[in-house]
Amino acid sequence: MKEKEDRTALFETMPVPEAVAKLAVPTILSSLVMVLYNMADTFFVGMLGDAVQNAAVTLVAPVMLAFNAVNNLFGVGSSSMMSRALGRKDYDMVARSSVFGFWCSIISGILFSLLCTIFLSPLLTLLGADEVTRDATIGYMFWTVNMGAMPSILNVVMAYLVRSEGAAMHASIGTMSGCILNMILDPIFILPWGFDMGAAGAGLATFISNCVACLYFILLICIKRGRTYVCMDPRKLSFDGRIVKGVCTVGIPASIQNLLNVAGMTILNNFASGYGASVVAAVGIAQKINQVPYYISSGLSQGIMPLVSYNFSSGNADRMKKTVTFSGKAAVGLLTVIGVIFFIFPDTFISLFMKDEAVIGYGAQFLRGFSTALPFHCIDFLAVAVFQATGMGQYSFAFAVLRKIILEIPAMIILNMIFPLYGLAYAQLVAEVVLAAAAIIMLSRIFRRVEKFGAVSE
Repeated sequence: MKEKEDRTALFETMPVPEAVAKLAVPTILSSLVMVLYNMADTFFVGMLGDAVQNAAVTLVAPVMLAFNAVNNLFGVGSSSMMSRALGRKDYDMVARSSVFGFWCSIISGILFSLLCTIFLSPLLTLLGADEVTRDATIGYMFWTVNMGAMPSILNVVMAYLVRSEGAAMHASIGTMSGCILNMILDPIFILPWGFDMGAAGAGLATFISNCVACLYFILLICIKRGRTYVCMDPRKLSFDGRIVKGVCTVGIPASIQNLLNVAGMTILNNFASGYGASVVAAVGIAQKINQVPYYISSGLSQGIMPLVSYNFSSGNADRMKKTVTFSGKAAVGLLTVIGVIFFIFPDTFISLFMKDEAVIGYGAQFLRGFSTALPFHCIDFLAVAVFQATGMGQYSFAFAVLRKIILEIPAMIILNMIFPLYGLAYAQLVAEVVLAAAAIIMLSRIFRRVEKFGAVSE
């Protein structure tokens, strides 16, 4: 009972800065750990000094990125439905939405594994594996995809489900436990002093870590039975039109947004490849460094989504507005500071990854360009989180298309023509300035709508 009272207080009466901190700080910390986790396989496999093993990790990366499309569909979609239902006090809908997200993520993960196993040969060709890299790629893919798709997807989706009712700390513990375990196991399975499995060892470490994270979440829900609305009971699985529509309306645009981000990164890399290997390396390093503020912004946005969803559905326009405006001010202030540091000392950060003078020179210019977009980028991210939290998936889809297809990619083409190479670094700035202005306008309209109509029904 006390836990449910604490959860209600978090959503309804706790001072906004305190509520935002309680939800967002653990999510930001787990997002930053994800940055290290994403680099772990590449780092430890790189210690082998074997280009073939490194190639295996790189070649499988696009398949693993595709997991995010499923994560966003059932994670973002179901958690948004759950938080909005909590705001309406519709606890049956909360439980049924969580069951839908849980079992659909399991089914999708199994189907993903089966398809990749059945069509392994053509998939390897599509990914670019040849006679030299084929065996190492198969070894890494076996554990991360053929065996690991389901736990990898379920791990992320369950974090969303747990976070939807305000348990941000538990969600972050589950996510970080898997990430930290993966970084501990990587050298043991990969390196010669351990099991000497190479890239396959990195895949096995990832598989075990994701299984452990899933086990944590399952045990958490079982232990909290009666004190949580997150449900795994297959008897409550329903393909009710309201649930399917509610999840897909938010989840599908979130998935498309992820795929467009991957497409944008690929196009930037293709442009950079025309200027030589040093430029490609420099762009890659600058992107990795820029991931830090990116994940901070993403963590803050994801963290406050349950609070926004709850108060949107309960019609508490004032609390919803205070949550968004406080988060916006905090994000803009923090990312502006990070952007200024990146802009003034780019060489210092690039040189942490590589000592080559040419790479440092190119990378510094790209990091400067990327840094100018950061204050505007966090406003855009915050707006998309509000769209997802309130079930307005059409707006998040529109922003995804506007960002990549209408603004950023054309800006890359035009700026590269006017300012060869370095113009590419400022395409993000062009897109994010326009989107930040659009975000402020759309958020103002949403606030006025809630103020005018009060509680919002599904």
